[in-house]
Amino acid sequence: MPTYDYRIEATGDVIEVKHTMALTPKNWGELCQLANISLLNIPPESKVTKLLTAAGIIKSHTLNTPDTRPCAHGGDCPSGGCE
Repeated sequence: MPTYDYRIEATGDVIEVKHTMALTPKNWGELCQLANISLLNIPPESKVTKLLTAAGIIKSHTLNTPDTRPCAHGGDCPSGGCE
């Protein structure tokens, strides 16, 4: 199941929630129900915004050699450096 980040517009906080792609909560109450979390004294009608996050990118040539790190082929390492 994919993970999505949502910003709670009333507080500016960001929360990470797992749910199916078919669902799109529009407010804090819907998001809380979907994630099975409490309202935390935030009004349920508070707007939430789904944030665009970068997913992990796997280059096709690394699939042929799964033990090789991307930086070994001149690519970027997502953690900032290969160890």
